[in-house]
Amino acid sequence: MNDLKLGILLWNQATDWPSYLDAVRRIDQLGYEHLWAWDHLYAIFGDPHQPIFEGWSSLTAAAMATEHTRLGLLVGANTFRNPGLVAKLATTLDHVSGGRAILGLGGAWMQPEHQAFGIDFGSGFGQRLDWLEESVSAVRSMLAGGVVTSGPGGRYQFDEARVLPLPVQQHLPIMIGGSGEKKTLRTVARHADLWNAMGEPDVLARKVEVLRGHCEDVGRDIAEIEFTLGVKLTIRDTEADADRVWRAAMAHNRTPIDDVADDATFLNGTPEQVAERIAPFVELGFRTIISEQPSPYDRETLERFIGEVKPLLERG
Repeated sequence: MNDLKLGILLWNQATDWPSYLDAVRRIDQLGYEHLWAWDHLYAIFGDPHQPIFEGWSSLTAAAMATEHTRLGLLVGANTFRNPGLVAKLATTLDHVSGGRAILGLGGAWMQPEHQAFGIDFGSGFGQRLDWLEESVSAVRSMLAGGVVTSGPGGRYQFDEARVLPLPVQQHLPIMIGGSGEKKTLRTVARHADLWNAMGEPDVLARKVEVLRGHCEDVGRDIAEIEFTLGVKLTIRDTEADADRVWRAAMAHNRTPIDDVADDATFLNGTPEQVAERIAPFVELGFRTIISEQPSPYDRETLERFIGEVKPLLERG
């Protein structure tokens, strides 16, 4: 399993910029493959009315403070922006970072922030996923140098839209987040270079098979898509110590433990325990593991995830 990759998403809520930037630099120094940010206007854990930094501008600043990590939103809210603007943002980030940008997109889900900021949330999740398919198709064409003009009846009305300069990367990768079987995974099959998912192993095993079917329908090799798994790790010498650190982080993020107690993506324990929990996902093909780290950013977990958990997983 020497193709295993690790990434870190820093919760961009409940933090300050010096702390965020310090963690960004440490992630790059440790050799993580990816650095991610949320794309939200309100905090998504605990009290929504606590500080949260905007994602695109955070990543652009992080690009100037890093040398190696790839940078992306996990994932961008398609509803927030016209897809032509998204293509321009991704291209600019690619130039600022010297070719390290990843374009993450998803259908969006947090209704209160849309209502508060006057952003159209659509009639339901199905419509937002239709918008996502239309958006990703247009963005992919623009990033490849295409000129996009919309047909009648779509959400977006482009008139010979193009992106210049083109990205540094000849093929700027697109990540799609989500596991909806009818629409999201069909969009993944058609357009995505990376797919991000969360859930228990048996659930994701089914999602992989559904994605495989969509890939067959569109004539694509599923092996072309990088599977990425979302988790939230706290690592210590004992599970009890890890749990204590995690509880303190949740308190800092104004998040009642009862609100997250059933969230199986939180994995607290020793390196061996964490590796044991992740191993079934790796066997399913999820060979990029992304840990979402709350503020205050836990340096010990950052160091032990890549320094101890990764070797355990690579040994199998």
